[in-house]
Amino acid sequence: MKIIKLTEKYIKDALDLVWTVFEEFESPDYASEGIEEFRKFIEYNSIMEMYKKGQITFWGCFDKEDLTGVIAILGEGHISLLFVKKEYHRRGIARNLFDTVKKICKGKNIDSISVNSSPYATEVYHHLGFIDKGQEQTINGIRFTPMEYLIN
Repeated sequence: MKIIKLTEKYIKDALDLVWTVFEEFESPDYASEGIEEFRKFIEYNSIMEMYKKGQITFWGCFDKEDLTGVIAILGEGHISLLFVKKEYHRRGIARNLFDTVKKICKGKNIDSISVNSSPYATEVYHHLGFIDKGQEQTINGIRFTPMEYLIN
């Protein structure tokens, strides 16, 4: 298992992985409006525009040549995507991806990492050490709980 910062050539594969996992595990918790909103957010051209402007950064976990998990950071410490292929769940991939981001944020003197966790992922984020920063909300059909991880 190796984790690398993803270059442009891997972004399409990363987004395909995200959508596949979202459809299976996340979409059952959302109304059609939320599913469409998420699909629009991960649309390739939109993500590439943010990527080229340095607004979003991706890291991927690989098992040989197979992309098994993805984490994306918006700005300076907000997790916007964290997805792991079904067959690689419960193998520490999400933790390793998060630890990579945590190390980078710590090196930039960022005090905390935020995430708007889906209902499906809330338990995972709690396990990683995140705390709830508010009640579950729904905006444009997207259900989420705002959460934060304090680095120091």
